[in-house]
Amino acid sequence: MKHLKKIHRAPVRVSKIQARRMRNNFKRSMLDLKIALAQEKQETKEMFEIYGKGLKGQANKQDLAIAHTQFFDLLKGLGLGVFAILPFAPITIPLLVKLAKLVGVELLPSSFNQKDK
Repeated sequence: MKHLKKIHRAPVRVSKIQARRMRNNFKRSMLDLKIALAQEKQETKEMFEIYGKGLKGQANKQDLAIAHTQFFDLLKGLGLGVFAILPFAPITIPLLVKLAKLVGVELLPSSFNQKDK
């Protein structure tokens, strides 16, 4: 009897709903990625402005600390870019991120982290 519960009365309707749900989830994840990349772009521009001021001697220590943090985030992103060219990147990158979190290391840049709202 358990197997009969899996058979739907309207399998076409159920498959259309599932396809729409997957499409919406994909769109939502792409929008989240777009927002995170826009945030990284803005932070990187600010980092270059701070370093430019630092070369002129106009930046203070707090600004330089913020710029250094963003520079390390940029290096994290470049480090993951190396794994993106590997053959099984869709499998290896999430696995590496998950293993790094178990160890206590953060591989993703700060704008890609899930923030509690």
